[in-house]
Amino acid sequence: MPKSKKVVLDTNFLLIPGQFKVDIFSELDRVCQFAYTLYVLDMTRNELENIIQKQRGKQKEAAKLALALVKAKNINTLPSASKNVDDALVALADKDTFIATQDVVLKRRLKGKVGGIITLRQKKYLIIS
Repeated sequence: MPKSKKVVLDTNFLLIPGQFKVDIFSELDRVCQFAYTLYVLDMTRNELENIIQKQRGKQKEAAKLALALVKAKNINTLPSASKNVDDALVALADKDTFIATQDVVLKRRLKGKVGGIITLRQKKYLIIS
């Protein structure tokens, strides 16, 4: 059986269901034509908790939904090696890892280092680049 690939979800990616009403999990099944396991960083969970505590309105609701989805889908949590989420994601980068993010700067840093970068297109579907 082929080795399952890692798909690591960045904080801003987890906010998509709350912001754009896109089911990122059925979309991931659609675009990932391979066996994969979902992960979040421990720092991503912390970022979501911070948004819930500090923000109001849509951002707060999106973060609450994101955290609920992480728990409901039993997404594995990876320990972060660095103080910065982006640095930790770059440190994880390898050919069997896909990073799901909306962060333009992070996407530039990851180019060529990961199996693929999963992003939202036209606020309605996911693509792998």
